Amino acid sequence: MPLTLRTRALRFLPLFFVTLLGAAAPLSAAAEERPLPTAAQIGWQEAELGVIFHYDLHVFDGKAYGQGANRIEPFPDHTVFAPSKLDTDQWVLAAKAAGARFAILTAAHETGFGLWQSDVNPYCLKAVPWRDGKGDIVRDFVDSCRRHGLLPGIYLGIRWNAFLGIHDFRVDGDGPFARNRQQWYRRYCEAMVRELCTRYGDLFMIWFDGGASDPKGPGPDVEPIVARYQPGCLFYHNAERADLRWGGSESGTVGYPCWSSFPFPYSQKKVDDRVTDHNRLLAHGDPDGRYWVPAMADTPLRGANGRHEWFWEPGDENAVYPLADLMRMYRRSVGRNATLVLGLTPDPDGLIPEGDAARLREFGEAVRSTYGTPLAETSGEGNALTLAAEAPLTADCAVIREDIARGERIRAYRIEALRGGAWQTVAQGSSVGNRCIRHFPETVADAFRLTVDAADGTPLIRTFSLHRTGIVAD
Repeated sequence: MPLTLRTRALRFLPLFFVTLLGAAAPLSAAAEERPLPTAAQIGWQEAELGVIFHYDLHVFDGKAYGQGANRIEPFPDHTVFAPSKLDTDQWVLAAKAAGARFAILTAAHETGFGLWQSDVNPYCLKAVPWRDGKGDIVRDFVDSCRRHGLLPGIYLGIRWNAFLGIHDFRVDGDGPFARNRQQWYRRYCEAMVRELCTRYGDLFMIWFDGGASDPKGPGPDVEPIVARYQPGCLFYHNAERADLRWGGSESGTVGYPCWSSFPFPYSQKKVDDRVTDHNRLLAHGDPDGRYWVPAMADTPLRGANGRHEWFWEPGDENAVYPLADLMRMYRRSVGRNATLVLGLTPDPDGLIPEGDAARLREFGEAVRSTYGTPLAETSGEGNALTLAAEAPLTADCAVIREDIARGERIRAYRIEALRGGAWQTVAQGSSVGNRCIRHFPETVADAFRLTVDAADGTPLIRTFSLHRTGIVAD
């Protein structure tokens, strides 16, 4: 029998009506233990798209970046760092044009060189002639983010440090000298984290490249510092805590289904996690996981034509992904309940190259024109939600969103079209989460219906919307 209809932000064209039918699914025995996101994790998933800016000494040497050598060979001359037109406003506006809601800066990467006025790390902007040794790109970046409405985050690379000879968190050698150096490096990393957490106001995220290892092993104990000075900040990540997880590749995509729930509170592999295929777990999550650890899909913008460049390199302009590739990534990341992070790199002048910026503008415009204005949209609670029209409706895409603040509840669903008086399934799936984009062959129908076939508790549907995109189902 019909349920009382409770909808939020109901929006549809005048010729449409919406119905919600079916008994609410009973709570399962495990429903009371369903993991829920923190406010910061909700912010991460609802942001949907962000960027990370990579900038380091080797942008200025005119050579192709080689990660292996860069990890072990100290950079020969740090004074080459001299961007003549550096403009972090231009960086942030380029990201905003793509639709990004947050931005992250590599405050230090594998060279060990710091892009701020560090009192801990002497190998930083204090040591170069640029801006008379007084430059602070972290400060410029954070201020630009706040000026233009993006949330600022900081990436700190501590796993490798070519300047100090750190390889995979470890000092080379054995004996008391190496042990003392190892302990010193741990305290050094903790002091840098304390600086970054206390000088720049509230941060959206602290990202440790490759994780921050295990504080019971070679890694520094950075999580308590972030928790104390940035309590609302996302922590990513160490062997004990991960507020989000890497999606298992740098392709800008995740697998389907992709659940936000995860069996462990960390994403960095541990020897005792008893998982034989850890990358598959990262890509898909676990519908029965006890912890909320949502997925990230990351890729550099310069990843086309066989390239995969996080840092600017000479002659690499043709490596910018075509728009069609970016839209495919969007569908297979944001449209699969993950947050997409695009890697951007300023050039030696200190600017995002115009070709890169133009592609970001195209991408933002394409996402808005494709998904920004639905044909019809509604929300509600229950197992069936129907949008019907007085005249036939042509659609080829549906977007479903759950109220993730109360957990992921949908386990199986169908999208059906009413044609000739009969319901026909045009798409089906399992996980929904923050956003599920499902394309299907263009269909003319008198109504479309979302039917939830399996759920862990009452389905809480934040959005069910229909679109006509012209995109072939993929």
